[in-house]
Amino acid sequence: MLLVIDVGNTNTVLGLYDGDDLVHDWRLRTVVDHTVDEYGMLIYNLYKNSKVSPRAIKAIIISCVVPPMLHILEPLCKKYFNIKPLIVGPGIKTGMPIFYDNPREVGADRIVNAIAAFERYKGDIIVVDFGTATTFDYISPKGEYMGGCICPGVMISSEALFHKAAKLPRIEIIRPKTVIGKDTVSSMQAGILYGYAGLVDGLVERIKREVRSDPKVIATGGLAKIIAPEAKSIHIVDDMLTLEGLRIIYKRNS
Repeated sequence: MLLVIDVGNTNTVLGLYDGDDLVHDWRLRTVVDHTVDEYGMLIYNLYKNSKVSPRAIKAIIISCVVPPMLHILEPLCKKYFNIKPLIVGPGIKTGMPIFYDNPREVGADRIVNAIAAFERYKGDIIVVDFGTATTFDYISPKGEYMGGCICPGVMISSEALFHKAAKLPRIEIIRPKTVIGKDTVSSMQAGILYGYAGLVDGLVERIKREVRSDPKVIATGGLAKIIAPEAKSIHIVDDMLTLEGLRIIYKRNS
């Protein structure tokens, strides 16, 4: 079995593949203050509860945008699984040309998403990832990573309102009953939800005009299912896009 680990700024997502089939997935908070053993026991217990023996893990691949986490996960893989993990980064075989001024600057998660999206859906594609940051990545019809946009994430914007505006509360990101809010909470929810939907549609439209085509738009990330129904430009929501990309990259390098 293959263990894939995607480390984001807010959450760390783990997936367990049996061949090409995703049989389990888990979402944890990314905590750089945890020790190797704290994370090790946490992951070990996840497998114990799912009735999967850690001995069944034969390979591990990691995508990480939080460098200190690698100092935890690499020793963890060796100590608890006796495996040296494959780390997504410079020098790894992706099978996708990267047309960025400095390819080393592209977040590993963005490349992983792009590879999975092109492999699954073909053609030219825009991937919108609703993570800590909201990213837009364009993949050409030839399967080339061309670049994209980075915006503050939904939760970052919501937290900024809470911290910087003295009378505004912390809110849950849910769909309000109306766009015109009748109280502070629903007004904030409308502004965040519909505002981000408008941001997505606006940026997608600008990308389409720039590339002079009509790419398929794939949404992924923790808040994709909440924002996507309100954005007219999104065609597909694929929660497991990053995990699938990690599986594909491992296969290309094994």
